[in-house]
Amino acid sequence: MGCGSCSTGGGCSPAGCKSNGSCLTNGCSKLDVYDWLSHMDMPTNYKPFHIVEVKFKGSRKEFYLNNDNIYLEAGELVVVEAATGGYDVGHVSITGELVRMQMTKRRVKEEEVAKKIYRKATVADVEKWKAAKDLEWETMHKSRTLALQLNLSMKLSDVDYQGDKTKATFYYTAEGRVDFRELIKKMAEQFRIRIEMRQIGMRQEASRLGGIGSCGRELCCSTWLTDFKTVSTSAARYQNLSLNTLKLAGQCGKLKCCLNYELDTYMDALKYIPDNVNFLKTEKGDARLQKTDIFKKLMWFSYPREESWVPLPISRVKEIQKMNKEGIVPADLGEIIEIETKPVKILDYENVVGQDSLTRLDERRNSNAKKKNNKNRNKSKANGQSENALQQRAAAPATPAANPQPAKTAAERPEGEAKSTNNRHKKFRPNRNNKNRQDNNRSERNQGDNTDKQ
Repeated sequence: MGCGSCSTGGGCSPAGCKSNGSCLTNGCSKLDVYDWLSHMDMPTNYKPFHIVEVKFKGSRKEFYLNNDNIYLEAGELVVVEAATGGYDVGHVSITGELVRMQMTKRRVKEEEVAKKIYRKATVADVEKWKAAKDLEWETMHKSRTLALQLNLSMKLSDVDYQGDKTKATFYYTAEGRVDFRELIKKMAEQFRIRIEMRQIGMRQEASRLGGIGSCGRELCCSTWLTDFKTVSTSAARYQNLSLNTLKLAGQCGKLKCCLNYELDTYMDALKYIPDNVNFLKTEKGDARLQKTDIFKKLMWFSYPREESWVPLPISRVKEIQKMNKEGIVPADLGEIIEIETKPVKILDYENVVGQDSLTRLDERRNSNAKKKNNKNRNKSKANGQSENALQQRAAAPATPAANPQPAKTAAERPEGEAKSTNNRHKKFRPNRNNKNRQDNNRSERNQGDNTDKQ
């Protein structure tokens, strides 16, 4: 929505799509026509249609004569003849035989097309056109201040400069007729251009300005909708919508155009719903209509002083209605339909956004601290048990063996046996008493060596 031909203007480099006004996803594609004849081979003696359709800012499109047979493609900038003198710059929207079809659709005859295409836009033409478009925002705000100074009951919504920067068209909305002759004089003195004033409706203003609707999408009128049909409150009644003006009104302040989209489907479904069924007479009491499901063809009734609703098919409602007209009053409404309610399916991806709690880090820290404390407690218990066992071993007296054998001296023991016994002591008896004894032996040896030296 940023090119010069779309509803918001702003030069030829849109900020969103970056496709210089040729995208097909937003307001740049409004009133675009798909050229389904572009890939077809034309006959050898075929002469292309001499009329071209050119698109300008907003939803304005006009037909121009291509008398010089300039080769043009969709999206190119061309310099065309203006209606009140000078020239204008626009984008080529359709060429070839599709132009003839569009003229037939809009009921425009070939004899009525008088304006012509001058040339393809040069660099100088594009720079001048961009300079004119850059003045639109400032010009609109200055003209609004002038209108406020003159106390005019009008709202200036948009300004469209001509390509040669000699004329500006001001679009405004007002409830009635406005005498803006004094305003035109002041604007002509300040801007030094020719002024044209055009009154538009609220829907046309919303289509030119654009915006986001309550559905979250871009407005239909600013993207693809061209025919603005009247929307009445009966469209909301037929669709069983609450008559809330805040919800039913759009950006323009009028009823939303989308209320007419599904209206035909509802009208077809309402053909099978009986009319004027406000209540049904029964011996139990008058059952009043509470709700109607148009597509399921069910109608809910309730007895007086009862909160439960009784769903009935349309065939049963018509039968009771016919009986009441004949003066017959049934005992009750009949069999109650059991409506099956499917269980709600629990999805696996409920937390797709990662909605973690704010205290998740604190919980992790507390859990880690608890784990460390438990480990330290287990270690301290294990150490306490080992110390108690050592103390009990040291205090216990040595018991003689059943068959005592004399200890072997170092000379009598073989080398392998001596090593194995030493390794066995090191491996299976790493207690503190042995360690202390070794330290004492070392200290005695050191003292003996010192005495020898002395």
